[in-house]
Amino acid sequence: MRIRGLVFAVLALLVSNPPGAWADESANPVDLELVLAVDASGSITTGALEFQLRGHAAAFRDAQVADALTVGGNRAIAVTLVQWAGPNTLETVVPWTRIADPADAKRFADSIADMTRPPRDGSTAMGSAIDRAVDLFDSNGFTASRRVIDICSNGFSNAGVDVSGARDRAVARGVTVNALAILDEYDWLEEYYVESVIGGPFAFVRTAESRDSFANAILHKLVEEISGVPGGGEGEAALTDVVLGHGPTYEVP
Repeated sequence: MRIRGLVFAVLALLVSNPPGAWADESANPVDLELVLAVDASGSITTGALEFQLRGHAAAFRDAQVADALTVGGNRAIAVTLVQWAGPNTLETVVPWTRIADPADAKRFADSIADMTRPPRDGSTAMGSAIDRAVDLFDSNGFTASRRVIDICSNGFSNAGVDVSGARDRAVARGVTVNALAILDEYDWLEEYYVESVIGGPFAFVRTAESRDSFANAILHKLVEEISGVPGGGEGEAALTDVVLGHGPTYEVP
């Protein structure tokens, strides 16, 4: 396998987020702070929103997620789930939660299952969602060496601030933006997300073409994000599925 820029990616991560950069003596140390940002705009039908949420809940009930928690030194993550649509509509639906074992993960999954599901009308303001999501890391009670926003959508940004600019602002603050593209309407979304949405060290896009593949994509995306291991610990072959965008990257042939 040919790997390019891996050392630079690690160095860039340390420069943008040196050890202790977000240190807060009163904060709870975890290995990852993760914002799961689910598209609830007018492009998402009630059924599509439902399977997005069911997929997230099922992933947190999977033993592979619990296993990924053991990789980091703190053996815990902090995660929140939000939904968004037009400009300034980002809403926290499951608050920041510390997950350190299968019981914690199941409780988080249950919270997702219990949340209200009506989709919002209106536009898809992905850039605004990223800007608002970055602010959620401030004073959340946790501190970690990695901060990630995960955008899940079947559409493209058509309102609010420019999504590429929001991506760049997030990266400048040491936040990586990943994405899961649902290809039920636009088969070119993967390329769009690579070019305009994702960024930061080891940023990647996963894609889902059906409800079955969505559940699998969510699971492997979460394992990869939690473990911090490219490919989610699925082996070298899985690295060919990882598409990296702006910022320090590595490539596979």
